[in-house]
Amino acid sequence: MKVALIHDHLAQEGGAEKVLKVLADMFPEAPIYTLLYEKKNVDKNFAGRHIETSVIQRLPGGVRHYKWYLFLMPMAVEFFDLRPYDLVISDASAFAKGVITNPETLHICYCHTPTRYLWSDTHQYLNELKYNKWIKKIISLTLGRLRLWDFSAAQRVDYFIANSSTVQKRITKFYRRESEIIYPPVETHKFKIANLKEQGRNERYFLLGCRLAPYKRVDIVVQAFKVLGPDYHLKIFGDGLDLPRLRKLAGDASNIEFLGRVSEEQKIDLYAHALAFINPQEEDFGITAVESMASGRPVLAYKRGGATETIIENESGLFFKEQTAAAIMSLVRHFLEDIDQGRKVWNSEEIKLQAEKYSVANFKKQILAMIEAKKNNLSS
Repeated sequence: MKVALIHDHLAQEGGAEKVLKVLADMFPEAPIYTLLYEKKNVDKNFAGRHIETSVIQRLPGGVRHYKWYLFLMPMAVEFFDLRPYDLVISDASAFAKGVITNPETLHICYCHTPTRYLWSDTHQYLNELKYNKWIKKIISLTLGRLRLWDFSAAQRVDYFIANSSTVQKRITKFYRRESEIIYPPVETHKFKIANLKEQGRNERYFLLGCRLAPYKRVDIVVQAFKVLGPDYHLKIFGDGLDLPRLRKLAGDASNIEFLGRVSEEQKIDLYAHALAFINPQEEDFGITAVESMASGRPVLAYKRGGATETIIENESGLFFKEQTAAAIMSLVRHFLEDIDQGRKVWNSEEIKLQAEKYSVANFKKQILAMIEAKKNNLSS
């Protein structure tokens, strides 16, 4: 069976790219089709793989400023010639699902979400653009046309996989399609449990890590710890466009530390020795929260999205219901007081066991089972 993998673009590293990496491992001979890529990302994660890019890769600024060519992306995806393949797997949160396949080709889309800026987050996307209102008006008209294409493209897919119940509901609402849930793979085996009893009080810290973008709501955590003061330490790993604003917001608060990009080894150590991981944003799934649990550490999470599916309250974490600094401050104080006064002991082994449900091995098993079932359906 000849297989092709389709991905939106390889200009950044995130959850979608981690899924692609596992799919590429499952199908080592499959070429990867993508709108564009940055060489450093390919060299790091897909060295030696055959990668086919679109015309956008070769346009001026096509890699660094790929958003300039948003209006070209539907056409660029449709130009991929997939006639030789029996199975096409698109790993999509935007355009990859729109590839055109032969009638007899099985096309399964692993959907991270219906395109955010076209459906669920359109107004937020436009508000955050650093352009004047007239350019935003033009962009909004472009988004309207893209929305029509996106719905049409979703009808080309034979079968959808949703990465969570949250995304499954969006697929039903925006695309009018059914889907099956297979949670993303997390490399749970890499993470370790540390003995925190050896930590001194001044070594204790809370942890947060993600791509630093406004919608991740790191700002409310920074605000919370700035008020909580020197007895509550916060470490933040990750980089992104929002970093300068967050540094300014933190000011001279000595209890807030920005670590920037960290190595895998550093990240593993940070998770293992944290009191808890803080997840202030609404995620479709939330890989970092599961990575924390794989390290035996509980998660303090906003009670929306994928966190409500992966975290068991009072067993692997706690929730705050309002996305505010005040809600985070209250929960952090409550969490630490319960530990210090012996009212709560978190069982690291049980927390890690919860994370194992989302292992790479389980993901591969479920994907292969679905391919086998749908292949039989298509041929019957």
